[in-house]
Amino acid sequence: MANDCVLYNPLAGNGRGAEESRRLDTVWPDKELDYVDLTTIEDVRAYLDALPAGVSVILAGGDGTVNRFINALEGRDPGRDVYYFATGSGNDFLHDLLDGDKEGNFSADKPLLLNPYMKDLPVVHVNGMTRYFINGIGYGIDGYCCEVGDKIRATSDKPVNYTSIAIKGLLFGYHRTTAEVTVDGKTESYKHVWLTPTMNGRFYGGGMMCAPGQDRLNPERHVTVMVMRGLSKLKTLMVFPSIFKGEHIKHTEMVSMHTGHRVTVKFDRPTALQIDGETVLGVTEYAVETAAVRKEQPEKQEAGVVS
Repeated sequence: MANDCVLYNPLAGNGRGAEESRRLDTVWPDKELDYVDLTTIEDVRAYLDALPAGVSVILAGGDGTVNRFINALEGRDPGRDVYYFATGSGNDFLHDLLDGDKEGNFSADKPLLLNPYMKDLPVVHVNGMTRYFINGIGYGIDGYCCEVGDKIRATSDKPVNYTSIAIKGLLFGYHRTTAEVTVDGKTESYKHVWLTPTMNGRFYGGGMMCAPGQDRLNPERHVTVMVMRGLSKLKTLMVFPSIFKGEHIKHTEMVSMHTGHRVTVKFDRPTALQIDGETVLGVTEYAVETAAVRKEQPEKQEAGVVS
């Protein structure tokens, strides 16, 4: 019988991805596992197709690893069971599942079946590219934090403190925008905007419950858009920590929530954006389409897309 395959990202978990993935030897001691560096595989789809029938894959990494994996498949069914083992630094996807797990189905120490969560994912169109995402799109000070974090990571091997970056950004580094937000054809304009993410799950940014009412497996497959604005930096600084518990939505004078299937967000100046933690610079506009929208446009779909 062929061994199951662990595709690990050595860059995950602040460079400890290879070491952390080896915890699987203890977690699944009855399995024979082959460890393969995911970053060395040029064509992930072809690699999966070449594996013997019945071989399962365990994807070991963080949210960015999952994002790159689903985009390498271009939305297609992987053709075999794929499990996820979190070895990242943020692990918002796992956090979302654990937080909503009332029956004890999930554990941070055991791989979970990823296949159901790769189906019917939304896509974002930004700066001429189209990408699937599993958690969310951050646009505003959240994208700014990823941009600053990338710069710090390039010059230091110390863990990046995104909360500290956000606080400094609120006080000094980040400049608010005017945003035009269109959801399912209805447009609203907002001034003094700090962030305008679109969420498939509830968490991003290493544990921020940005969209507490969002269910990634909701039957309609809608997404949630959150707009946070504020003229006062001091009040914003006081409210901002409440995002970690999802209590920011109580501040309706500062926070607006929208759900829908077609989303366009425009800023009046370029700023950074993040897709599941991966930074895109110089963005003035992004658009999101859910699977429901894409199914209305079958001519845009390729054969074999997960549905």
